Amino acid sequence: MIDVLVVDDDIRVADINTAYVAKVAGFRVVAKAHSGTEALTRLAERPVDLILLDHYLPDRDGLSVVRELRGLGHRTDVIMVTAARDVATVQSAMRHGALQYLVKPFNFAGLRTKLEAYATLRRTLESGGEAEQADVDRMFGALSASATPELPKGHSPSTAEVVRQVLLGAEGPLSAHEIAESAGMSRQTAQRYLKLLERAGRVRLSLRYGETGRPEHRYAWATSG
Repeated sequence: MIDVLVVDDDIRVADINTAYVAKVAGFRVVAKAHSGTEALTRLAERPVDLILLDHYLPDRDGLSVVRELRGLGHRTDVIMVTAARDVATVQSAMRHGALQYLVKPFNFAGLRTKLEAYATLRRTLESGGEAEQADVDRMFGALSASATPELPKGHSPSTAEVVRQVLLGAEGPLSAHEIAESAGMSRQTAQRYLKLLERAGRVRLSLRYGETGRPEHRYAWATSG
């Protein structure tokens, strides 16, 4: 079993996240905390494998908690689970060793994707031995690979990831034109990847009717909440 510490200042949200974790095979929540100080206390009482860590805490931010953890020698893995969307915070989380970053609000499927990818990474690392380049690529890609589906030959996972990031950062559904502009790609390329992601169940399609009577296709990431 993978032992998890859930850290969120909102008791209700912490309970919801705990219930979500309990539904994923191989994971169990062994403690909850509602502040940075409480999180550090819980870890001192019982080490865990993974922390689901909110950034906005009453006594300090989540990144400060991660810095203190590392300073104390804790090697616990961290997935940030937060409403903080600014690029600076995301970048800091990456630099301080957060393995993943899940933006609130999200649903069970969104968290399950992250947890299952984390479990895959642990299994890969626990196999030990030496790693060939393909093994290394698989390790580094484990956490992001499950976010996008297997793609047909000739399609790039990195391009699909760019589309995913644009949709996750949006405040609402976007058109293919808006996605293409934000991602720095042609509209045709954006549409091609959107169709693939929609068929895989990763992207949700909706229609918006205007004055012309022809509906505009709007897209949103299906697991972003």
